[in-house]
Amino acid sequence: DSDGGSEDLVLTPAQLIRSLEQAWLNEKFAPELLESKPEIIECVVEQLDHMEANLKRSKKGDLKVSIHHMEIERIRYVLSSYLRCRLVKIEKFFPHVLEKEKSRAEGEPSILSPEEFAFAKEYMANTETYLKNVALKHMPPNLQKVSLLKSVPKPNLDCFVFLRVLERQENILVEPEMDEEREYTIDLEEGSQHLIRYKTIAPLVASGAVQLI
Repeated sequence: DSDGGSEDLVLTPAQLIRSLEQAWLNEKFAPELLESKPEIIECVVEQLDHMEANLKRSKKGDLKVSIHHMEIERIRYVLSSYLRCRLVKIEKFFPHVLEKEKSRAEGEPSILSPEEFAFAKEYMANTETYLKNVALKHMPPNLQKVSLLKSVPKPNLDCFVFLRVLERQENILVEPEMDEEREYTIDLEEGSQHLIRYKTIAPLVASGAVQLI
């Protein structure tokens, strides 16, 4: 149904919605802010507009209209929940998010959309202004500076997450739980489910080889 769209993203409507749901679940269960998916968001919004245009041309009272309307509402919920989840993480980890964006290598995917980047910068500026006006200016000169990067907690990459393997993976290095244990490797079979430390499989989440659940 697309008349051009992104050259990098050629998906059927069903594949597009699955991509959105996968991004949503990964974002929901990952402890850190994941790579931005602006192409998927743009395509989903276009698809929703197309679906709503089709509904307006349909006969009222048709059962299919009610079913399609419920599907539109479901997709809108997933989309809004995904975007809201990302905003919550930006507000929670804003100094680290901006630092990661600042230090990313050329050609490396951004974790922020342009709109999210502008929001994060404004949020940080407002936070710094608030701290100065409410607290720091009333303190001794040697205590009037604060590093938000050190003051705001980092995402906990050591937390455990549930995942489903979408593509078989071999020799995944697992760190020991106790000092006396040694590192070991595991194979992840396609379709299998695991509970594992997030930082162990973070690259697999980014590549799409595993799905957080």
